[in-house]
Amino acid sequence: MVTTGQRPPSSRTDLPPLRPGADEIATGALADLAPESGWPRPVLLDAELLILVTGGHGTAELDFRALPCRPGTLLRVRPGQVLRCLGPQLDATVVRWGAGTLRGLDVDPDAVPTYRQLAGEDEDAVISEVTQLAVDADRHARIPAAAPLLRHQLAVLLLRLSLLPVAEGPAQHRAETETFRRLCREVERGYQYTRRVEDYAARLGCSVRTLTRACLAVTGRSAKQVIDERVALQASRLLAATDEPIARIGRWLGFPEPTNFGRFFTREVGVSPGAFRAARARPIPVRMVRPRPPADSPSPAPQA
Repeated sequence: MVTTGQRPPSSRTDLPPLRPGADEIATGALADLAPESGWPRPVLLDAELLILVTGGHGTAELDFRALPCRPGTLLRVRPGQVLRCLGPQLDATVVRWGAGTLRGLDVDPDAVPTYRQLAGEDEDAVISEVTQLAVDADRHARIPAAAPLLRHQLAVLLLRLSLLPVAEGPAQHRAETETFRRLCREVERGYQYTRRVEDYAARLGCSVRTLTRACLAVTGRSAKQVIDERVALQASRLLAATDEPIARIGRWLGFPEPTNFGRFFTREVGVSPGAFRAARARPIPVRMVRPRPPADSPSPAPQA
């Protein structure tokens, strides 16, 4: 595929700034994430986040998936995802950290479930740790000597969350899941440059058939569909959360011709890029085609 080498369209949020590569940790309220009250459109986020709902009932739209929220709901949000929270009484504690915060610690933030409704002892333990982390982050915000304390508190919290029980599949399915995850990591690095399954198979040292079998086992879709869906998701994020020109978004995603981008997006999402952007102020405005949600996530809500 042809790429222009442009910088990706930028996101804009009112998050207190985190220096690039910083190892700082900050906590805040859910309202801090929305530049405007009422969440009139999704927000493209640029920090690692944990969101623990503490009050009220509502819905979080994370990458255009409707996730029901109530006290004890936990969301793990990654940089580059789009978020909108709906519900006038929805309150939450937000923990955010920089890219280098956990360097040197044996913890994998990506092992934390994207969505989980906590209950019982798990909920009590997580609430306790989030509360203590928020208190210490506020109390010691400008004390360099406190940084190791906050880093280890965050690591313990993430480790506890990564150990929450999940359903285990058969050994073959687990192997295919690992292949699927490896593909997803490569797609994250390369979707702007290529949508060819052959290119990803070569990078991973396996066959196209192996990738397709793994994708079918995990998502019910082919490897080509998974790759195209990732490109469509990125396009949807940028259309919904930024005001970048549609043609520029298409060029950044590897479509030199706007007509080719329009045809691709319409095929994947069901509406044109312009119609998708025009509908972004409405909750989950159009059908989105994406890989099946992981086992720890609910199915997406019906969409118009």
